[in-house]
Amino acid sequence: MPDPMIAKLQDWLRAHEQELLDDTIRMLQVPSIQGDPEPNAPYGKENRAALDLALRISDGFGMKTTDLEGHIGYAEFGHGERLVMSLGHLDVVAIGPGWKHAPFGAEIDEGYIYARGTTDDKGPTIASLYAMRAIKECCPNIPARMRQVFGCNEESGFGCVARYVQTEESPTFGVAPDSGWPLYHCEKGIANLEVTVPVSKGEMELLSVEGGQMPNIVIDSCSAKVRVSPSARRHVESKLADSWDRNITFAWDGDELGIFAIGKAHHGSQPFHGDSAAIRIFRFLEEITPLSTAHFYFELLRLTHIAGAGLGIAGADEVSKDLTCNLGIVKTIGDELSLLFNIRYPATWTGHQLEDMCLAHLKTLESGFKLRVTRDSPSLYFPLDHPLVKAIVDVYTEETGEVKEPGVMGGGTYARAIPNTVSIGTCWDGDGNAHQTDERYKVEHLFKASRIYAHIFYRLATM
Repeated sequence: MPDPMIAKLQDWLRAHEQELLDDTIRMLQVPSIQGDPEPNAPYGKENRAALDLALRISDGFGMKTTDLEGHIGYAEFGHGERLVMSLGHLDVVAIGPGWKHAPFGAEIDEGYIYARGTTDDKGPTIASLYAMRAIKECCPNIPARMRQVFGCNEESGFGCVARYVQTEESPTFGVAPDSGWPLYHCEKGIANLEVTVPVSKGEMELLSVEGGQMPNIVIDSCSAKVRVSPSARRHVESKLADSWDRNITFAWDGDELGIFAIGKAHHGSQPFHGDSAAIRIFRFLEEITPLSTAHFYFELLRLTHIAGAGLGIAGADEVSKDLTCNLGIVKTIGDELSLLFNIRYPATWTGHQLEDMCLAHLKTLESGFKLRVTRDSPSLYFPLDHPLVKAIVDVYTEETGEVKEPGVMGGGTYARAIPNTVSIGTCWDGDGNAHQTDERYKVEHLFKASRIYAHIFYRLATM
């Protein structure tokens, strides 16, 4: 028999939908892209502003709030040994070009809110906060402590949760509303690999390459410049005459050739859904280079293979399937070229295995590539029969009538950094993808998510 408390919670949420929408819009209008650190604002003043707003809203709901030096904060209520926690993040990725709606305007157009962060992760975070508020208002004697966490550095390194775990309690049951329905019980390992190489000299000298904003975004624009010697000019011009890529433009300035490419941004866990402007540049260079410098540009292009083959790390396992490889940032530093790759590796692998495989392969190449691991976040895995997994699956089925298996993702959420935590869903068909232009969230889906979250939180607190 359905628990009447669930109906009470969801009726409360329906009665407060306009408040939920208003607070979501207020949060979306804060341009919380990571900036330069300031006192009590380690991730910049805008991320600080987003945290202040979240804590101010929570204070208004009568929750006890805690601010951990601007890294992360949380709101809490309830009593008991059990701690049920939801972790959302208020920081967003850079906006990039091509938006039709103001990236921080939070405009509503035909039933959708458009803004950076609507789906990743401000919309779901405020929906989660309202689900917590509903429990506070409707279940004052809930036999658990309920905690809503607001992170500020999820997109740029997880420094916020690193600060959290230094002093704060792990949940009995935790969720991170930042993935797909009903939940993801497995997250691939995530590593950032920086590969450096001396720039090519000779008849086609690589002077500069610049592109990318963050490791976990497919590069959507990239520029490069090469100097062509007189002996190679005729060859290069003949190749330029046959140029086929309409996403690339080029122009001569004396003996220097400037090149610009346009691609399509996407989340780095699925580079095949994007179109890397940097890969277009490297392919273009490989196609026009004279024979004397061909090997360098061939190895450089090969390095960017999105399955990791060019780094010697391609592979898969039965649990999480294929590795993916996204070239997120490329730049020249003096006489060196730096390429920062964001790798999503199989759940049964370790970061050390990945590093060893890459090092072994780079040693076989001739251009002098070197490797530095700048980040390694081990994988997350919960068995399908785990009580946390089963509870969330059961609630989702009860709410939607849909029987859906937990998923596996290449993306990384707070779940991998906090014990006893899995990531849960946020969106449905029609909602815009994270990290892309014109990110959007259907208003009705925001409300629907809040009702499902309330049911999940109540189940975890009382089961």
